[in-house]
Amino acid sequence: MRLALLLSLLCVRSFAADGTDIIVFEAKQNLSHPSVRIPSLLRTQKGTLLAVAEGRDKPTDQAGNDLVISFSKDEGVTWSKPKVAYEQGADSCNNPCLLQEAKSGRVFLFYQTFPAGGHEFGGLPVGPADPKGNRSCFVTSDDDGVTWSKPTDVSAFLKPAEAITTASGPGIGIQLQTGPKAGRLVIPFNSQDAKKNFCNWVAYSDDAGATWQRGALVPQTDLLQLNEVQVAETSDGGLYLNSRRWKGTPYRKVSWSKDGGETWTAAQDDLKLPEPTCQGSLLRIDDHTLAFLNPAGKGRNNGTLRLSHDNGHTWDTAQLTFPGPFAYSSMALLKDGRLGVLYEPSGDTLVRFRVVELPRK
Repeated sequence: MRLALLLSLLCVRSFAADGTDIIVFEAKQNLSHPSVRIPSLLRTQKGTLLAVAEGRDKPTDQAGNDLVISFSKDEGVTWSKPKVAYEQGADSCNNPCLLQEAKSGRVFLFYQTFPAGGHEFGGLPVGPADPKGNRSCFVTSDDDGVTWSKPTDVSAFLKPAEAITTASGPGIGIQLQTGPKAGRLVIPFNSQDAKKNFCNWVAYSDDAGATWQRGALVPQTDLLQLNEVQVAETSDGGLYLNSRRWKGTPYRKVSWSKDGGETWTAAQDDLKLPEPTCQGSLLRIDDHTLAFLNPAGKGRNNGTLRLSHDNGHTWDTAQLTFPGPFAYSSMALLKDGRLGVLYEPSGDTLVRFRVVELPRK
């Protein structure tokens, strides 16, 4: 019996390591929720993979969403049964964004909330003062995601006065490793005003997450609006921002910061990064390499992994990694140098994990 079990585990390990998908979240199966979307993936300093998503009560963006979590202790070969990391009754929790502070090991999980029955385009109040409006919050964990703190509402410090919604990520935040802002925690955000215009900015903390500030808006034109967003550290300790379009041409919108997100260059199209209006994931691989993954086909199809060796100015390597339906994703660098990818294959009932090799020139 033990031998059979051992052989079974070895087969799973070999099978899971060759690019085969593993189901992490499945609606009405390992989740009670009828819908699941919006992946966030973090590999902690202890080597735990944390996968978070929105467990939704209906197949809509604001449906009493809970934040659900699953763990892997073996680089994504096996995953725990999902559980609820945080829920707020009939309110909706959206846009999970994970981040770990290196010195303490504390994990932050940022999200936005909508009051029960409230919707992104449903006429919510403007600004941070009204408690019945959209809120920006986080919970923390000091045990690799097993338990979570009570929520901290940072809307008063972060939500712009003109904003109706203020959404983190979704995906991950980062901690700067080099340069004058080394140690700074950074969470990327988008905001929507009463006229349904969207913009990007980042929240940052220089005291290990005790307090947070909002950087300047990324300069943009009315026809070049930025939406769901990720950032990565550049080789000089700055930031590269890569954003989904809300308006404008069908390309990703990009910007750079030399002061840790306090100010930004004017947003511009990256004509090498096609954009079918979908979230994309971004990850720093090493001091000179950034990885970007998004659907690059017509519609949400053909997840394409690209590498840049000049801080996102050009993408010299591209690989079609996920042929067929592909939507939101989140990446983590594994111990052996490969990438773990948590992603939506299609629809709103599955979130899967796959280990992939980095593209070669």
